[in-house]
This record gives sequence, structure tokens and C-alpha cells, in this order.
Amino acid sequence: MNAAIAADDDTELIRHGRYLTQIAGCNDCHTPGYAMSGGQVPDSNWLTGDSLGWRGPWGTTYPSNLRLTMQSLTEDQWLSLARNTQYRPPMPWFALRDMSDQDLRAIYHFIRHQGPAGQPAPAYLPPDQEPRGPYVQFPAPPQ
Repeated sequence: MNAAIAADDDTELIRHGRYLTQIAGCNDCHTPGYAMSGGQVPDSNWLTGDSLGWRGPWGTTYPSNLRLTMQSLTEDQWLSLARNTQYRPPMPWFALRDMSDQDLRAIYHFIRHQGPAGQPAPAYLPPDQEPRGPYVQFPAPPQ
């Protein structure tokens, strides 16, 4: 394949991945301050995880730093994770499962293109442990 054509294909894939991370809500949780600022966060800070916890009957989860996570995954590993992993709430794992391979590949290439940045998010806390930092409290589901 011609190098110029390959570069154009890669540029389009990255552009599409950027678009998908915006409209699929990835930044809403995985980018600090994104939702609260109406999306007014520089791209350089996107997807670096957050220390704002999401607490509910499952415990407390934290949005992972996707910029660090993707650096350790191959594209095939990412596709497998997206298709087969059921994450704790509020992560909409089912949205990843339902995306096309093309869309998942675009997200992967965009995040990898952004490069590593930030620190790992805090570790998951089981339901009986109180988070130290700020968190959003979810009620128990209706019976």
C-alpha cells in the first residue's frame, strides 16, 4: 500500500475515533471536568481518568485513564475487552459491545494517537468501604 494512502486512512480513523469519543460520552466520565464544563476541556486532557467516584450498591468505581490503558493493549486485545468485559456501573459496557469493529478500532487509534498522559485512576472500592474523595451517590435500584 502507498504510504500516503495509509497515512490518509490512519488520519481518517483517528478523526472518526475523536468524534466517537465525543458523541458516545467517553469524555463525560473519563475526562476530568468535561461534563461540568460543557465539554470545554482541551483535547490534551481528554480520557486521562478521574478521581470522582461513582458509588452505589456495587461499591465505588472510578473512570480509568484510557490514555494509559490503551498503551498496554494491542488492537485485538482492545476489541476482545470491548466485546467481552462487563464493567461495573456506571460504565455502559453494553454500548462498547454493540459498536462495530470499525468504530472500536477508530476509538483505539484515536486514544493511542493521543499518547500516554496523567495518572492511573483510584482503585475500585467494595461497598463496605467509604471513598475518601468526592463521589456521586447512586441509589439502590427499585425492587
